[in-house]
Amino acid sequence: MPSYKAPLQDINFLLKDVFDATSHYATLDNCPEITEDVIDAIINEAAKFAEQVVGPLNAVGDAEGCQFNDGKVTTPTGFKDAYQQYVDNGWVGLGCPEEFGGQNMPPSLGSVVSEMIGGSNWAWSMYPGLSNAGIECIGAHGSEEQKQTYLHHLVKGSWTGSMCLTEPHCGSDVGLIKTKAIANADGSYSMTGTKIFISGGDHDMADNIIHMVLARVEGAPEGTKGISLFIVPKFIVNEDGTLGERNTVNAGSIEHKMGCNGSATCVMNFDGAKAFIVGEENSGLQQMFTMMNTARIGTALQGMCIGNNSYQGAVEYAKERLQMRSLSGPKNEKGPADPIIVHPDVRRMLLTQKSLIEGSRALVYWLNQENDKSQFAKTDEERETAEAILGMLTPLAKGFCTEVGNEVSAIGIQVYGGHGFIREHGMEQHARDNRISTIWEGTTGIQALDLIGRKVLGSGGELLRGVTKIIHKYCEANKDDALLAPFVESLAARNKEWGEVTMTVGAAAMENPDEVGAASVDYLMFGGYVILGYLWSKMAQISQAKIDAGDNNPLYFSKVHTAKFYFDRIMPRTNVHLQAMKTGSANLMDIQEEHFIIS
Repeated sequence: MPSYKAPLQDINFLLKDVFDATSHYATLDNCPEITEDVIDAIINEAAKFAEQVVGPLNAVGDAEGCQFNDGKVTTPTGFKDAYQQYVDNGWVGLGCPEEFGGQNMPPSLGSVVSEMIGGSNWAWSMYPGLSNAGIECIGAHGSEEQKQTYLHHLVKGSWTGSMCLTEPHCGSDVGLIKTKAIANADGSYSMTGTKIFISGGDHDMADNIIHMVLARVEGAPEGTKGISLFIVPKFIVNEDGTLGERNTVNAGSIEHKMGCNGSATCVMNFDGAKAFIVGEENSGLQQMFTMMNTARIGTALQGMCIGNNSYQGAVEYAKERLQMRSLSGPKNEKGPADPIIVHPDVRRMLLTQKSLIEGSRALVYWLNQENDKSQFAKTDEERETAEAILGMLTPLAKGFCTEVGNEVSAIGIQVYGGHGFIREHGMEQHARDNRISTIWEGTTGIQALDLIGRKVLGSGGELLRGVTKIIHKYCEANKDDALLAPFVESLAARNKEWGEVTMTVGAAAMENPDEVGAASVDYLMFGGYVILGYLWSKMAQISQAKIDAGDNNPLYFSKVHTAKFYFDRIMPRTNVHLQAMKTGSANLMDIQEEHFIIS
């Protein structure tokens, strides 16, 4: 089984050459001085931890899974010890406020660490990763008392967090939730209900678990207007900060899943559990999105970094596996056959993986820098611009990066052939672990509806224009560049089509709202390929400039060639999505339910 190797060359290329991280960090308020040496030290140490501590537990977690006995969840062998090392090394608080014990680093730097930790072992990374949502939500919406009570421990890592949103009768439609909270005389609430699919809902790795729970206060309005957000600790916290009695929230069972077996996915039962409201009653939806937006970018990261593992394994295997002779003559004359990497179709698969994963990484890194700006930019205008870009591209990135991440994971199996289908080489685990990424934090269909419905049409096209304007300006500035001209011509045409098809779908939706849903996923994928085209053109431009300056780093030649492949072989996919959108909703909605015949 291939061992995890942190993609340090590509990470450094993006941070230093493409996004100029040190200059970016210097523009932010409320952050320490971050030099290139500081960045290198953080990344290199995180890479060692990922490769040497967490990575070797990936197969262990998959084989053992979590265990549920007598209402308690235990994690796979080595998980708890690795978590304690992670806590002792201070990784949990990397991007957290200093006032609560964190290191105050920008979120984008923490995301690079998350990529390596998650890439090496996504199931393990869920436990510390889930705390981030609680830290961010309590930090943004909690009372001062709640911040002092919970954040120090969450930032330190002695406590972890969970997000309890979904219920058995409703998935992402949180307006249907039935979990009920009744006000107590002391200002707390008593909560009753059941939540399902709760990652990290119970485990043995931390002293306490702080559940962020959506519920409906007794008598609240129906639908999303009546949702409130609560803190429900596994153990009640005493006034002096010590842990008190066990709260009446318990895991009823754990799920037996397709993948991510080392991550405990729990059914959580609240039986009159003591709960503490965050903010005002009926304001839970807004607070939920504080958690969800961070989680959606994190899930885009998942699709990319697990896909990267598949690509790494496929490249190693393709260079070593001998099978058949090259169509253009032997390339390994002293051997019985040629390595399969010489065959055109294998290269097609590898370059498809490479272009989609490295393009997705660039997209996630771009969004993470915009996330930095939305919180720490020095002017209101900069923060508002960043928030607009995030609003537009977060659902796109979540949907697109996970969809292509699954494609890349499947390709990894195909490169290995029969050996990819068995567990020995780890390729099938990547595919299983990555499959959930298109589902949780809102399925691709939900992300697509959010993108075209709420973000694009809901803003009257303003959010879309903010992004297409960036691409248009880039194309205009570089249309006469010899290398970029073919890229820019293709990119400019599709950027224009993006605006045109938006108007077409929007106009049709005025007559029939189903037109939005019918076009939505194709719309999201179309936009994703356009965005990656923009980023690949930029990466090729930067790489060619390095080559022209005499830098013979193979990475730069690789980037230029991959960009050419992307525009030749991948960008044409937009044509299919465009034509599908234009066919409208009739081919989906006119068929009668009884015509879906299964026997």
